[in-house]
Amino acid sequence: MHNFEYHLASDLEAASKALSGAEDGKLMAGGMTLLPTLKQRLAAPSDVVDLSAIDSLKGIKKDGDTIVIGAMTCHADVAASDVVQSAIPALAVLAGGIGDPAVRHRGTIGGSVANADPAADYPGGLVGLGATVVTSKREIAADDFFLGLFETALEDGEIITAVKFPIPKKAHYQKFRHTASGYAVVGVMVAQTKDGVRVGVTGAAGSAFRATNFEEALSKDFSVKAVEGISQSAEDLLSDIHFSAEYRAHIVGVFVRRAVAAMA
Repeated sequence: MHNFEYHLASDLEAASKALSGAEDGKLMAGGMTLLPTLKQRLAAPSDVVDLSAIDSLKGIKKDGDTIVIGAMTCHADVAASDVVQSAIPALAVLAGGIGDPAVRHRGTIGGSVANADPAADYPGGLVGLGATVVTSKREIAADDFFLGLFETALEDGEIITAVKFPIPKKAHYQKFRHTASGYAVVGVMVAQTKDGVRVGVTGAAGSAFRATNFEEALSKDFSVKAVEGISQSAEDLLSDIHFSAEYRAHIVGVFVRRAVAAMA
């Protein structure tokens, strides 16, 4: 691990100040990705700004027809939340299936979203539920947030403060879990929202995306039969030593149909 200056920020203003004053500063939420990266000497930031002491970034609340989750809220708290379980049970299921107990009790929703790992669960959930990422500067729709492999719309010095989820009429999350890491080989969030049907996919491509062909069919007829003849294109999907792009494309279709059947 390379040497760096460590800052334990007491509030958002202090975090922003430490970050802006650093030559090459990195924010740390739960540290589930940053710490292993530092230990392997794959990154050498001049400063690490720890957000774990900022209580204002933690917590879950219902605000009208929206669930607001603070960026420093850990996955285990989302999974166990009565508010989330009542309003968006699919989101509680998603959070409860992330990694292992150690990761769920340390990793945070803000850190996961900012990192934008292609196999992370939350990106698919945000896209599928039509969430909004709230930062220290603005609000960004999930559809516009995930740009590519580990790439987001966040600008330099911008800090995620919360994620807002509109409460859907119904939603269901299906995940093909990698047996070793717990990551999503493919994860699919299907949601019936006030603005129509949304299908968010994670794990299959370089970043989370909406499966619009399934959305169009389900918007006309929300039934398993409506999507029986529809498939996900394997073009631009990930392929590795474990699973091919064609296999991931097949699983997307299988999981959409399973989600629809469960919701029906």
